[in-house]
Amino acid sequence: MKRLRQFSPIHKSGSIVRRYISHFILGLLTLFLITAVVPVAAQRSPITSIEQHTTHASTQLAQGITLYEAGQIADAAAVWQQAAQDYEVKGDRLNQALSLNYLSLAYQDLGQWQKAQSSISQSLELIPPNNPFTLAQVLNTQGSLQLALGKAEAALNTWKQAEQAYRAAGDEVGMIGTQINQSQALQTLGLYRRAKTNLEQINQKLQTQPDSLLKASGLRSLGVALQVVGDLQQSQEVLEQSLAIQERLDSAGDTSATLFSLGNTRRALQDYPKATELYQKAAEKATNPLSQLEAQLNQLSLLVQTEQWQAAQALLPTIQANLTQLPPSRAAVYAQVNLAESLIKLSALTGKVERDPKALPSSTVLPDMAQLLAKAVQQARMLKDSRAESYALGELAHLYEYTQNFPEAQKLTQDALSLAQAINASDITYRWQWQLGRIHKHQGALQGGLTQPHTVQALAAYTEAVKALQSLRSDLVAINPDVQFSFRESVEPIYRELVELLLQSVPEQNPVSRQENLKQARQVIESLQLAELDNFFREACLDIKPEQIDRVDPTAAVIYPIILPDRFAVILSLPGQPLSYYQTQLRQSEVEGILEQFLQSLNRSFSSKLRLRFSQQVYDWLIRPAEARLAESGVKTLVFVLDGSLRNVPMAALHDGKQYLVEKYSIALSQGLQLLESRSLARNRLTALTGGLTEARQGFAALPGVKSELKQISAEVRSEVLLNQEFTQKSLEKKISALPFPVIHLATHAQFSSKAEDTFLLTWDGRIQVKDFDQLLQSRQQQNQNPIELLVLSACQTAAGDKRATLGLAGLAVRSGARSTLATLWSVSDESTAEFMAEFYRELFQTQVSKAEAVRQSQLMLLRNAKYDHPYYWAPFVLVGNWL
Repeated sequence: MKRLRQFSPIHKSGSIVRRYISHFILGLLTLFLITAVVPVAAQRSPITSIEQHTTHASTQLAQGITLYEAGQIADAAAVWQQAAQDYEVKGDRLNQALSLNYLSLAYQDLGQWQKAQSSISQSLELIPPNNPFTLAQVLNTQGSLQLALGKAEAALNTWKQAEQAYRAAGDEVGMIGTQINQSQALQTLGLYRRAKTNLEQINQKLQTQPDSLLKASGLRSLGVALQVVGDLQQSQEVLEQSLAIQERLDSAGDTSATLFSLGNTRRALQDYPKATELYQKAAEKATNPLSQLEAQLNQLSLLVQTEQWQAAQALLPTIQANLTQLPPSRAAVYAQVNLAESLIKLSALTGKVERDPKALPSSTVLPDMAQLLAKAVQQARMLKDSRAESYALGELAHLYEYTQNFPEAQKLTQDALSLAQAINASDITYRWQWQLGRIHKHQGALQGGLTQPHTVQALAAYTEAVKALQSLRSDLVAINPDVQFSFRESVEPIYRELVELLLQSVPEQNPVSRQENLKQARQVIESLQLAELDNFFREACLDIKPEQIDRVDPTAAVIYPIILPDRFAVILSLPGQPLSYYQTQLRQSEVEGILEQFLQSLNRSFSSKLRLRFSQQVYDWLIRPAEARLAESGVKTLVFVLDGSLRNVPMAALHDGKQYLVEKYSIALSQGLQLLESRSLARNRLTALTGGLTEARQGFAALPGVKSELKQISAEVRSEVLLNQEFTQKSLEKKISALPFPVIHLATHAQFSSKAEDTFLLTWDGRIQVKDFDQLLQSRQQQNQNPIELLVLSACQTAAGDKRATLGLAGLAVRSGARSTLATLWSVSDESTAEFMAEFYRELFQTQVSKAEAVRQSQLMLLRNAKYDHPYYWAPFVLVGNWL
């Protein structure tokens, strides 16, 4: 069952996307906005006070609301259940329907899905005729339940009905709330552009309303939603507008909530000093202990993140004092868990005390966390809140893991896992599976032996964690990756640690088990590549089409290198042969250091001796152990599924001591065979759409050689040219949608970055962002069956200082929908690029070789020219995707 995530604490190494539903009780602002934890406390949507509902609700309903808003969910459910029974006896159908509506909300929070469904169904049957306001509230609750159960399309339709009901009731704010809900459903369905458009339209509607606390609350909800989808600048603007209204109307509580959300957005923008200031102001303006504590907890987590030991230490007594004032509630449980998590991190980080005299020894920052967490577990059990209990138990287990009390850590993690599984909370289930895997791995390492029970159990736990991540795929990615969770800290390590375990057991396995482990490791590597792209786009929109290499190309080998903490590991797939494996024992820091030096040595100012030394070292890790098998197999093409820092390195420039790799093999890059469409280029009657800039635009230098480049291409293939003023996004869209060009060649500045917003293509009148490439290049695919066979981008470069910048290249290649993409890792001279491209098209269309071989022959042409024989000129050209 697909589970909607609710507000929850963070866990080790960052937090996964944990969302909660904020219920605007009785429908004044029934937004059900789903947001995420930002590292400690969640972005908060406004919750109207009970006083605003007293004209609508009876004493029993108000009592349940009070308990619900205080986080005493089970108690609220009991009150509302009793209220529903009492109203049934009285024959009061309206209040019975409202009681059942709220009861469904409580059951959803408690993970009791059948009871939630039963309650909402009864509520819908009881709504009196001609009461659109109550109908809208109940439909909103039904929509939240449907989304929680993975029925996003049904939720979207239900929320549309709720919008109509609010319209009939004349409730403009309620309509806006359901529209925000619809945007969440659209995101879940993968319709991200529509979701963002909806949010922009909502903003326009809010702008037309007169200033009021309701408008400010709506703007805050919108700001949170924009932050969730990663539109941080717009989020900041909307939240600042909300704050200005609240300050003018002198509403301290609302002001505190907005300052809190604005602090989270500034944190996402990595403006840490301003985020700290906003958290402090939010705490000062807070009108209740919980709001104050949440702001202080976020401030503490940020101080820990930025290694401000003394400031963190100074804040602790205030947090601990405020924590004691909270009555038992879900929020109190989460606060205790979050405090413990920050303290564990602080303890780990202050292990630097020997190297940093300002760091504090762990003894000064570690109170009795076990007692703190045991209290949280006790409170969760008293509240009958399985989700909160799972978090508290899991964090207590994490504490025991940290202190290396592995037997106790294992027992508590299994208890937390059982609770999470019982309520179908797959978002936290995967975390406890990961934690259980780590615990078993540590115990296995202590006992020695790769086949002993703990290692086997570790493999099983890690495998289940990866499966859970894949089932959560659409939920994990439609958010800003820098804030809601750290992909590199809380998701990526699971894949890598599983690969590490699988490869550790390779040497001593029998042949059958060895192949099984290698096949699973290869699958996990490819899944990691896919997860990285999902995270890059914040959209799970990539189609997976598994392919067997033998069926794709019987003359190609696929090489999967992966950089692990203690080794450089390589899996080799040769057509018709079992997978093979080899490794070099090296620390990750050493590997990445040498890769960085190799990349720098490709600059023309470095000596050739130094460049060849680094080049040969990387060759020795990656190719040397497989030289004989590659030669014997007769393969002609090497396809690399590159990992991490390796993506920045041109494989063509690897050197064996006698010659470059490109002199022996054609070379292509792939994100894995899951994303490969195996089809060779149909060369009959090919046409190309070419375009580019020769003049300087938007701060980028002129490219005078582009005119010559496009002219030479036109001599080899029938082309339509868009140059300078004609090279605009609108003209490109028009041409691409009008005619099915199999080849699109764009000679203009392009930048690749690990952030989608910084990956773009320059046009005369602006920039085409990578996220808009599908709209640009795939528009014509809606009208005909001919996808783009080849997208060529010259004058590209990776963003300076971004070690993962080539993720943008992979993202652009996938986003374009083109079967193959030819681009450059850095921008090289106009003249050599023009000659390369002319030769590439000549090879492709006259000799009819594969795309990879056409790239190779063009690189060799430059290599054999004394003017361009330095790798700087020919090495950066890379072919991504289908190489046939």
